[in-house]
Amino acid sequence: MDISTTKDTPLPSTPPPPATEEKRAARGATRPGDRIFLGLSRGSGIFLLAIMAAIAVFLSYRAVLAIGQDEGNFFTTFEWNPTGNPPVFGIAVLAFGTIVSSIIAMAIAVPVAVGIALFITHYAPRKLGGPIAYVIDLLAAVPSIVYGLWGALVLVPQLDGLYGWLNDYLGWTGIFEWQGGAPRSMLTVGILLAIMILPIITNVSREVFRQVPQMHEEAALALGATRWEVIRMAVLPFGRSGVISASMLGLGRALGETMAVAMVLSSSFEINLSLLDPGGGTFAQNIASKFSEATEMGRDALIASGLVLFVITLLVNGAARLIIARRKEFSGANA
Repeated sequence: MDISTTKDTPLPSTPPPPATEEKRAARGATRPGDRIFLGLSRGSGIFLLAIMAAIAVFLSYRAVLAIGQDEGNFFTTFEWNPTGNPPVFGIAVLAFGTIVSSIIAMAIAVPVAVGIALFITHYAPRKLGGPIAYVIDLLAAVPSIVYGLWGALVLVPQLDGLYGWLNDYLGWTGIFEWQGGAPRSMLTVGILLAIMILPIITNVSREVFRQVPQMHEEAALALGATRWEVIRMAVLPFGRSGVISASMLGLGRALGETMAVAMVLSSSFEINLSLLDPGGGTFAQNIASKFSEATEMGRDALIASGLVLFVITLLVNGAARLIIARRKEFSGANA
């Protein structure tokens, strides 16, 4: 072996580290069209953040003005009288009503929506699944005022039997105790909101279930799995993140619904243990019903309550993003 030849042979150079996606995208944006598109995309993201920041600053400023003059505790007061002398108002009833009605709506809508989505994608024949999907798409486009009219004129009169049954068999719990009267309570609001958010959750879940890799389902069937076992082991784990995202979209509409809630709820600033008793209220319903007649102080108080709803919405969406990020490795999206 020639030692001199070995010494003169250059050692292989260490390969450079792989470029990140951002660096590759920046290097690839050399043509004018790429640079324009990159600038517009980046500017759109920054503009959206600026809008969100401007909304937060505006709401915070007006809320500070109102809360500074509030003689009650803004978070625990069971009264709304910002025009009084002195002004006293709080969001305890509104926060309770918003959260309770949204929980009822989600508890009803999510299982039904997932079931409908699974039926359309994995059980129904194409001639039947297509029309059902088309009708659900139409329901998603119905304005909320139409749902409110339907709820006030059709849904409310038909709930006497349900309320009576709940009172007879579950009234001992106190939660479903009914004292009679028109069924314009939080349960009615929750049922109406569930009907309103059902198309949104169904449509998104349906599209997610359609993206399940066919090989996953065929492999489960080849191992002898039944139709339900295929759905449980292959379809639902893959679509879990999508179902969570769909549920958060529906929850966002339930939290911010205004006119439909105002038309079926007998609002009052009191919290009832029973879900069947009239009373309560939500942030959006209270703002919609009182803003047109409010004084400057009253508008500031309503804006302060809107700030709380804004924060709740951000927290809900943030929690959803965390759940999706933790479970994305089980969704099959990276397979």
